Amino acid sequence: MVDCCLLFLLNLSILKGRVMKKFLTFGIFMLSLVGNSFANDGKATKEECIQKSKEAAIMLKTDKAAAIAEIANKEGKFVWKDTYVFLVELPGKMLAHPMKPSLTELPSLLEVTDKTEDKSKAKFIFEDFKDVAESKDGEGWITYQWTTTDGKIADKETFIYRVGGTEMYVGAGIYKQ
Repeated sequence: MVDCCLLFLLNLSILKGRVMKKFLTFGIFMLSLVGNSFANDGKATKEECIQKSKEAAIMLKTDKAAAIAEIANKEGKFVWKDTYVFLVELPGKMLAHPMKPSLTELPSLLEVTDKTEDKSKAKFIFEDFKDVAESKDGEGWITYQWTTTDGKIADKETFIYRVGGTEMYVGAGIYKQ
């Protein structure tokens, strides 16, 4: 698509001379801006993780049942780009996970470790999540090793946000690639 546009603009510039050369320069500049914005569209940002987590928390306080259903919905508003929001009770019970709903069937995730190759250095990530949720601020970032959608192990950063006045927290993360 971009190549066709450039070819069209180039042909016009040959026909119309200097004016079209200026137009061509402007067109190439604009296409580069558009291309750069699309290049970043596939990866979620830290800011988006914070925003979506806080949106989910507000929804949970307003209508818990509807919020749980929305967070669990793989096609819902809490799944975007390459990430999603999940919901956990402080005792370690997953209440909603859009990508791995089977996690909600487990009684507790507190014994789950990250994917660090050296198991002696593995982190109990849900313990870490819980610690952040129970902290004075009730929010923060945790870095750990996790499996990407293409099966590789990579560093992941997850934002944890305590749902005020409840025993729940939400989280959303990005891979540091």
